[in-house]
Amino acid sequence: MSESETLSSQPFMSHVIEFRDRMLRCVASVLVIFAGLFSFSNELYLYISEPIREYLPASSSMIATEVASPFLTPFKLTLVLSMFAAMPYILFQTWAFLAPGLYKREKKIVIPLFISSVVLFYAGMAFAYYVVFPLVFLFFTSIAPEGITVMPDIRSYLDFVLKLFFAFGLSFEIPIAVVILSWMGAVDPDNLAKKRPYVFVLCFVFGMLLTPPDIISQTLLAIPMWLLFEIGILFGRLVRSEKEPAQH
Repeated sequence: MSESETLSSQPFMSHVIEFRDRMLRCVASVLVIFAGLFSFSNELYLYISEPIREYLPASSSMIATEVASPFLTPFKLTLVLSMFAAMPYILFQTWAFLAPGLYKREKKIVIPLFISSVVLFYAGMAFAYYVVFPLVFLFFTSIAPEGITVMPDIRSYLDFVLKLFFAFGLSFEIPIAVVILSWMGAVDPDNLAKKRPYVFVLCFVFGMLLTPPDIISQTLLAIPMWLLFEIGILFGRLVRSEKEPAQH
């Protein structure tokens, strides 16, 4: 191998090593948080299941239909919550890895976007837990046929709520996506604004695909998605107007 090839491979290997180190830090942060939360696994599950337990009949309760579910279900919940809790640190490591390759003007927009993405993801989860869950579970428990006792399985319930958490968390990232695309010049916010009717319909389509088959959760996801799209257009216009003078 020539000297020039050796020199060119060194920066690549240094990036690979840095990426590995930062990935290990991210994994370690999740494990540290998990170790701290594991002893509270059952309490965390009780908190997450409160929205449905509140509406169960007095003679009913949640059940475990599999032998290992009483242990594995809270374990899974705690691990997922640990990843959610470590998200700011994970994004910080991502930012630290990418920052050296960004221009100063790019860094000015990337930092607010990272912070906003974390806040919006948490806001989406909070909206799902405090607004959507009570309405959805009230609806589900109230329409059970006469003679049918509602006794949800703890593992099925966890899978259900995690799906909604991800759906609402990701849908709340719409403004970030619109801002990034506008800043990159991939889309024009004014053109997006003209497509409002189509976006409104698409929001309900995605709401149907990402949520359980009930009109309440679909609507409660579709309406915020549309409003967040409008917010994204607003900030996309601001970012575009700031970038255009710099190009002249």
